[in-house]
Amino acid sequence: MEVERVQLIASFCASDAGAIPPEFIRSDHEQPCLTTFLGPAPAIPVIDLAAFDGPEITRAIAEASREWGIFQVVGHGVPEEAMRELQRAGREFFEELPQEEKEKYARKDAGGGAPANGGQEGYGTKLQRELEGKKAWVDFFFHYIAPPSKVNHRIWPVLPATDYRKITEEYAKYVVNLVDRMLTELSKGLELEDQALKEAVGGDSLNLNLKINYYPPCPRPDVALGVVAHTDMSAMTILVPNDVPGLQILKDDLWINVDYVPNAIIVHIGDQIEILSNGIYKSVLHRSTVSKDKVRMSWPVFCSPPGDSVIGPLQQVVNEDNPPKYKAKMFKDYAYCKINKLPQ
Repeated sequence: MEVERVQLIASFCASDAGAIPPEFIRSDHEQPCLTTFLGPAPAIPVIDLAAFDGPEITRAIAEASREWGIFQVVGHGVPEEAMRELQRAGREFFEELPQEEKEKYARKDAGGGAPANGGQEGYGTKLQRELEGKKAWVDFFFHYIAPPSKVNHRIWPVLPATDYRKITEEYAKYVVNLVDRMLTELSKGLELEDQALKEAVGGDSLNLNLKINYYPPCPRPDVALGVVAHTDMSAMTILVPNDVPGLQILKDDLWINVDYVPNAIIVHIGDQIEILSNGIYKSVLHRSTVSKDKVRMSWPVFCSPPGDSVIGPLQQVVNEDNPPKYKAKMFKDYAYCKINKLPQ
């Protein structure tokens, strides 16, 4: 089965007077030109993890997670060099490898050959089924970076000018530490033991999946989307963007832009943390827009429980006044329903 990569479609569209295939034109209720709020809007919280200690950081993270479901962190301990190298390696895969080389890493369900491990990792274009049959203006590469038992280096790309494995493993070390700290602060924000949320999402077996999103220039950014509106099924998402804005969140029923903050990392609260907190923390509804002239890229790491983990509201946050709002279920069952747009 031949796959149409968005990067190739974009190159054809660039020479076709700005037309894009109709399957990329969103319905009116999704088109950025009709739905983006352009008036004054509050900026999502930016938290400097190095500026304060103890309770002040906990309060700031907990409040942002309750009110926004998303925040940016600076002073996060991830060196700028590690972030730059991660971005350089991702650009090299998408922009310097010949297409036939990229296809060697194609995901099994994307056609063009299976990943080395026969799983869902690798190079792809379409991640979820859309009910209206529309397509997103994005290609991606997806693979585990932790725990070691899940990492399969055979699916990691081999690049001519960059040591992808060395760069990614270096970045992964810092991300693991940042995730641990975020889970600790979120636990304390619920007045739980420091390790409560980490243990609930699998402890050291927590799966960290890196996804490199590549959004090529789009002649019609007013009607297309890079990623449709969604919440992340993960517990938490740690995201490094490039300097081309495009992330939007729904706040007070308005789609507002997320400002680019140099060297910041964006933290999304995912569905599993919302469930575990019984709705105290909010999983943020967000989407990605695209640029007419520039390549937008992002490097989210989805932090998800092992598939057999049963996730439900923690007993410590449930009482007569706040009964369970979600039913407990295995994460793999939750993920299957989410991907296939089935009721939970």
